[in-house]
Amino acid sequence: MHCWCGWLVHHVKRVINMDKQLLSMLVCPLCKGKLKLDNEAGELLCTFDGLAYPLQDGVPVMLESEARRMSEEEKLAKAEQSAKPAASRD
Repeated sequence: MHCWCGWLVHHVKRVINMDKQLLSMLVCPLCKGKLKLDNEAGELLCTFDGLAYPLQDGVPVMLESEARRMSEEEKLAKAEQSAKPAASRD
């Protein structure tokens, strides 16, 4: 029997530890807006366009054809969440 636990922990750590400098340089390929890292989903979010770009093995896939379209409710919730000051998110 093969255990995926080690792989999962390693993959999650990669996503969480995504280089902050790299993240600050990446923009949405459509609107050129800032992206927000969603560690839980392993995605980079553009709340303006409502697209969630996947991270595969810690590497962002910045293709519109590979992005997941967020629902209007999810888009609004993520935009509101990112607008809150960091202290109120804790």
